[in-house]
Amino acid sequence: MRLSIVAFTAAGSELAVRIAGALEKNGHTLLDMHVRKSGVSKEQYALSEWTRAAFDGDGIIFVGACGIAVRAIAPYIRDKMTDPAVVSIDERGQFAVALLSGHVGGANELASQVAAAVGGTPVISTATDLSGLFAVDVWAVKQNLFICERGLAKAVSAALLDQKPVGFYSDFPVAGTLPAGFIKGPAPLGVCVTLDRRQNPFEQTLHLEPRIVTVGVGCRRGVALNAFEQVVLNALSRAGISENAVCRLATIDMKENEACIQAFCASRGLPLECVSASDLAAVEGCFTPSSFVKDVTGVDNVCERAAVYTSHGRLIARKWAKDGVTTAIAVSDWTVHFDEAGGCNG
Repeated sequence: MRLSIVAFTAAGSELAVRIAGALEKNGHTLLDMHVRKSGVSKEQYALSEWTRAAFDGDGIIFVGACGIAVRAIAPYIRDKMTDPAVVSIDERGQFAVALLSGHVGGANELASQVAAAVGGTPVISTATDLSGLFAVDVWAVKQNLFICERGLAKAVSAALLDQKPVGFYSDFPVAGTLPAGFIKGPAPLGVCVTLDRRQNPFEQTLHLEPRIVTVGVGCRRGVALNAFEQVVLNALSRAGISENAVCRLATIDMKENEACIQAFCASRGLPLECVSASDLAAVEGCFTPSSFVKDVTGVDNVCERAAVYTSHGRLIARKWAKDGVTTAIAVSDWTVHFDEAGGCNG
């Protein structure tokens, strides 16, 4: 996680340094650590500005009173699916409280790590954690699954708390043991891991989409962003694939700086993987050849080969060309994972 830490007193500052060192050893990245004096109006304004900037990271740790943290983050809270994890720990290091985004944002786990760093106690209030039950939203994040129906994620947790069976269905292989409370077979409410939202194996189906889709692309020079975007989205729609399942775009290295491709990826936070013509030519399989493409790029097909090469998977939609843009879609080999006790497995 990319973390920011703020402290307000000398004692808090010393604790912040200890926490930062421990978290960095755990693999986290420290974006900013700021020590401030409390009780000064100018500093209170500066804290608000600092907090706004820190919201662009993955987590924020306040060393001080919970009330300060609550007031600082209040103007910036938007959505549990996108808000960062927020943890508040008192300056004596006794209690690390998960304040915001306990599940999806990872505040519960972060609070546990902060407490462990200073010998304190994590304070976690989410019901499934208190009951020792499987949290589908936490598991989905660790598995890189997109939660399609947020309300039903809450309904799954409520059903587990009420000891009602929850169905489970997957289009993908499953490793490990189903969590307690889940069943294979009919149920009024269930979880479906799939790339096809049209599947509804339960009366109420929570669809979880694995982000395993690679879109291979090519285009002529200077294609406008709106034209490129429309072709890519239409290609996904034709294949019955949600945009939320896309994990990357891929193309030939000579298109690395093509403005429309760069802008599409930037607007969606998607990585762009660029592959040399020689590597693309070495990909084994049956691809749609084009003598024109080979003359220009040195390889007979860009979009299909790039999709397969970067996904290490298989094509589910072959080359489709429109308005100077070509697309192909591949999915990576992927398995649903639970641990042997039926819990989360990252």
